[in-house]
Amino acid sequence: MQKYDAVIIGGGHNGLTAAAYLARAGLKTIVLERREKVGGAAMSEELYPGFTYSTCSYVCSLLRPEIMRQLELPRHGLQVIPYEGSLNVLTNGDYLASYANHDRMRRELERFSKRDAEAYDRYSLAVTRQCRFIKPMLTMTPPDPTSFGLDDLKGLAKLGRAFADLGEEQMYETIRFWTMSCGDFLDEYFETDVVKGHLAGSSIIGTALGPYSPGSAYVLLHHYMGEVDGSIGAWGYARGGMGAISRALASAAMEKGCEIRTNAEVAEIIVKNGRAVGVALVNGDEIHGRCLVSNLDFRRLTTKIKWSEPLDPEIVRRGETFKIRGSSGKLNIALDGLPKFIGVDQENNPALAGDIHYCPSLEYLEKAFDDWKYGMWSRRPYLDILIPTLIDPTMAPPGKHFMSVFVQYVPPTLHDGPWTPEKRDAFGETVVSLIEEMAPGFRNLILHMQVRSPWDLENEVGLTEGNIFQGELTLDQLLFNRPIPGFAKYRGPIPGFYMCGSSTHPGGGVMGAPGYNAAREILRDLGRRAA
Repeated sequence: MQKYDAVIIGGGHNGLTAAAYLARAGLKTIVLERREKVGGAAMSEELYPGFTYSTCSYVCSLLRPEIMRQLELPRHGLQVIPYEGSLNVLTNGDYLASYANHDRMRRELERFSKRDAEAYDRYSLAVTRQCRFIKPMLTMTPPDPTSFGLDDLKGLAKLGRAFADLGEEQMYETIRFWTMSCGDFLDEYFETDVVKGHLAGSSIIGTALGPYSPGSAYVLLHHYMGEVDGSIGAWGYARGGMGAISRALASAAMEKGCEIRTNAEVAEIIVKNGRAVGVALVNGDEIHGRCLVSNLDFRRLTTKIKWSEPLDPEIVRRGETFKIRGSSGKLNIALDGLPKFIGVDQENNPALAGDIHYCPSLEYLEKAFDDWKYGMWSRRPYLDILIPTLIDPTMAPPGKHFMSVFVQYVPPTLHDGPWTPEKRDAFGETVVSLIEEMAPGFRNLILHMQVRSPWDLENEVGLTEGNIFQGELTLDQLLFNRPIPGFAKYRGPIPGFYMCGSSTHPGGGVMGAPGYNAAREILRDLGRRAA
């Protein structure tokens, strides 16, 4: 039997973040990862000779700058390259582009509507205000509104002061924003269908909501909160694929003495006298620790993992009802050359190196959501396409390209039964056919293609129902409600057990904040000071 101060279950980016901070503070720490390498959904793999695939997550922005700085991730090989904009490619030969340059963005919007160009500044200001309000909350431990403990009262007072500082008008706007739909929010600013469709994409990525579902405005905000090199709201590529983030975090952790063990699947959590004391691996090894830290989602933790002493049935019930509906699929494609998108100047449009969408209107998104509601993948899906090799040529041989295609909406269970290889192929064909409309001749460029349904994301990566956020970002599952009321402070269902995954506050994306926050609370409980 081996003994450690901290045993981390799951080597995703949040588990690695927590491990790095615990090791920096002097704790003897081990990370146990079920797969052959760490990273979870932030993974780079060579699935076709010479090509590096970002197999699940595909862009970087949300990773907290304090984590980058404190763990010195650039020194450990991480380089994030910002991209310049995005394209909404229309099949009528036109497109709408977003640019980092403000004046160029205004001119682009004026092609469609002068009114929308004027409204864009007001829209950007409104979103920025919401980002400023919520960003300080990302790295705080949510206070328990039912507790009268000193820390909780201080936390509630801090939230109250931040809310009061908004002023009366912004208070009302903030309450409206957090509860309203993205569609209603955009309708208040813009008149043009393609403009609203272009901006709405961020509100439905990874969530079981449509653009007119209440709460989707917050999901839009969640994707605006990141930054690259101090540029708020910017997005970029991790050079070498998203696995570069996981490798840098692992390197930072190991530099401080953390042990990382792969092919180490946990079979059982060992509980003695009501306290978590260790884990038993599938190979029979037992590893004990002063504390156990789970990077698993809350549903998997409470209903799929074996506990040597049964959990409280009420906690199990809450795990079963925790909202974690999957809605996303992913295609990774090796290409023999660069696709030629209809109407786009391939040589002089920097937005081509960013997100490429097909989303002509809010109605289009709502119809795509309708298919998901009835157990079908969207017949006309929302696509978020990126070709990172336009910025990072290391990911493919010379003259070749790698394409990442995120797809919304894809249900975890189909109306006619479970996923099969044949259904997965049919889903992939739906996506390829739509890209062919956007870029005629695309099909002939395909050298290799990986298609991942929600079933694949669950069974290969461990994302329950394929939910990329480890739990839906709805108001009832945010802040002190995440994952469930009473468990928002990163402490698990029994003493000695902690949670650091995206099921905890502030939620999903390659952010690192849950791991960062959990490590702080663990060190507090152990009477150790963060290094």
